[in-house]
Amino acid sequence: MEVYNFADHQSLVNQYMLEMRSVDIQKDPMRFRLNLDRVGQIMAYEISRHLNYETVEVTTPLAKAACRRVADKVVIGTILRAGLPFHHGFLSYFDYAENAFVSAYRRYREKGDSFDVLVEYLASPALDGKTLILVDPMLATGTSMDLAYRALLIKGKPAHIHVAAAIASQQAVDYVKAHFPESTTVWVGAIDPVINDHSYIVPGLGDAGDLAFGVKD
Repeated sequence: MEVYNFADHQSLVNQYMLEMRSVDIQKDPMRFRLNLDRVGQIMAYEISRHLNYETVEVTTPLAKAACRRVADKVVIGTILRAGLPFHHGFLSYFDYAENAFVSAYRRYREKGDSFDVLVEYLASPALDGKTLILVDPMLATGTSMDLAYRALLIKGKPAHIHVAAAIASQQAVDYVKAHFPESTTVWVGAIDPVINDHSYIVPGLGDAGDLAFGVKD
């Protein structure tokens, strides 16, 4: 399984990650959403280089031209709610893609920091033989992504999976490598070393959902 960490490469993703991490810049929710969108667009471009293409003939005003287009059927799957601006970035490039949405959230137990991850809503097209791009800004433990993927399997088995996150913990990356099929590629803006007792990525960037859409009760 290939893991592509943008922090190891010269990419504008690094500039946008800096802005999303900064406690001063991230106070602007619109800019935070825009930066998630931008990272999604860049990741979409990089993923597009790994897809299958076919040659088709098109008619121009002067003659016929042989052009290439994506042959894969792409589905962009997003975990609500923080994933929405991230999803929009991918959809800006894969504008022909089908879309899937999964509601996965933490429900904390009465005592301590332990929690269960619940999946309550799913909307998805058929997935058999398609390329599934699963996007979520935060990959802290990998559990939510895994549950979302397994919930989506009721819609069929994808030919290839791309897991995309703005930021991930090393633990989550290891979890995905252990639990997802070998036909999976992981794309992350940055990988941080640890998660704390609340399962937040450290140093991380905080709660992406709250930063994008406001604090929830």
